[in-house]
Amino acid sequence: MSLSGPNRNPADCEPTYDEIQQIQLDRLQRVRNELKKRDYAACVLFDPTHMRYATGSRNMQVYSARNPARYAFIPAQGPVVVFEFGGCLHLAEKLNTVDEVRPAKAISYYFCDSFLSNVTAEWAAEIDELVRKHGGGNKRIAIESATSAAAFELQKLGYQIFDAQEPLERARCIKVPNELKMIRASLRATEAGVRLMESKLVPGISENELWSHLHQHVIATDGDYVETRLLSSGPRTNPWFQECSTRPIEAGDLVALDTDVVGRFGYYADFSRTFLCGEQAATAKQQELYKLAYEQVQTNMEMLKAGRSFKEYAELAWKIPDNYKANRYFALAHGVGMTGEYPYVVHREDIDSLGYDGVFEAGMTICVESYIGHDEGGEGVKLEEQIYIHENGIELLSDYPFDPRLMPR
Repeated sequence: MSLSGPNRNPADCEPTYDEIQQIQLDRLQRVRNELKKRDYAACVLFDPTHMRYATGSRNMQVYSARNPARYAFIPAQGPVVVFEFGGCLHLAEKLNTVDEVRPAKAISYYFCDSFLSNVTAEWAAEIDELVRKHGGGNKRIAIESATSAAAFELQKLGYQIFDAQEPLERARCIKVPNELKMIRASLRATEAGVRLMESKLVPGISENELWSHLHQHVIATDGDYVETRLLSSGPRTNPWFQECSTRPIEAGDLVALDTDVVGRFGYYADFSRTFLCGEQAATAKQQELYKLAYEQVQTNMEMLKAGRSFKEYAELAWKIPDNYKANRYFALAHGVGMTGEYPYVVHREDIDSLGYDGVFEAGMTICVESYIGHDEGGEGVKLEEQIYIHENGIELLSDYPFDPRLMPR
């Protein structure tokens, strides 16, 4: 399997205005195609990531992830309607994917109190009006989680309700032409943020203060937010998933992080690195941990190819030494686009009980994961790379150096 290095050609790392317009139209068409495959008349999207993918609309991403205060009606064929939060209708009016913008009906107790049932019925009636007008008599629609009452109201009107996550995940997993430019732009900006953060890594700085430098850079470069708090140091690096804390980082500590940045153009920049704090040499144990993690990532990257099944990939994957299996990362690899996405590939030990089979396809962007931490404790190492699958090879998208003091010789 051929592996090409990261593309740093400026023309391939920054989409033009015209390319952005076409990317938005192409993404919308992928959603429509997935609806047609399932014979759905339409979908109603509440997930702000899915709204942005399908329409390009960006508004209060984090707020609207937990409040059903804005949504989009995407028919398999016909006009797209974005229902925006009060006072925000102008934000979507000029989008080339959107035919109409209406005020949203916020179907939440928080907004409605005792009027919630009436507002939800009005919400369903408005969706019904759109489907009857543009659905050709088809009463199969997909919706995302908003409130259970919303689905019940649509069922009262005779609709068959399906989960919109499936068609949206399938749409997103294959990248449209020039979408990689957005992904590369997000990665380059995030890498600059990690470089800034690493320059601030000195003994005595707290995990939280160190992590804040990446957050600041994300906002300064027109990114959205960091999805997790995955930076830890010293004894807090094992087991993984200990969130960033007030702990002062000490000289000689390993410092591990997973970026999980929803960055420029709304695209995920998702890579992991582990650094050594201070000027001293790494210990033999730290180098051994790093060597194992590096071998896992490099080996599993080489196993990626279009047409390979998830189960075959799991069987071919690097074999984790017994003393590190208990603390292994939950996934071998996962899809990535605007956030983590389909597919989700687990280890050979887990694939029958926790996983599923499928096939890697050209056009997928995949993150290859490694976490190495001994089951008896001590420090741990987290590494991860972001990859694009071509028809006849793979391309490394992430481009952040490894710590030379820890790298295997």
